[in-house]
Amino acid sequence: MTKHVHSHSPNTPCSPKDADAFLAQAETIAEAKGQRLTRIRRKVLELLLNSEEPAKAYDLLANLDGEGAAKPPTIYRALDFLQSVGLAHKIESLNAYVACGHASHSHSAVFLICEACGGAEELHAEATSSALNAETEAAGFVLKTAVIEARGLCRKCAA
Repeated sequence: MTKHVHSHSPNTPCSPKDADAFLAQAETIAEAKGQRLTRIRRKVLELLLNSEEPAKAYDLLANLDGEGAAKPPTIYRALDFLQSVGLAHKIESLNAYVACGHASHSHSAVFLICEACGGAEELHAEATSSALNAETEAAGFVLKTAVIEARGLCRKCAA
């Protein structure tokens, strides 16, 4: 049975919608970058996909049942890998992680963080990313990565 990933809104296309399809895509993306989606990396990605809200590293560690004596460095290495290949993002202000369903291209991450339910959705904000790229380029700055966090109420909580 295919598990559908929680999403507050269909208007946030960077949130993976189908966990099985996304995991298959993740394997392909890792291989294309000369990497492997090891058992631990895959399990951490699955935990991110199944989380109703952004996941903290120690929560992920607690849920790595059956994966031996995993320690914090194991989780952080897996999370670093997932971020480096574009399969996950870190929401800095929450010190938590989410899966990114738009890993096929690089982009700036724009997060909508709900202050009521604690959920976070990644928004595919093309105009925002384009504007940020243009402004940083005009300033002579070579932008490598950007994470933008917007706080408020999600559609569900605002209703």
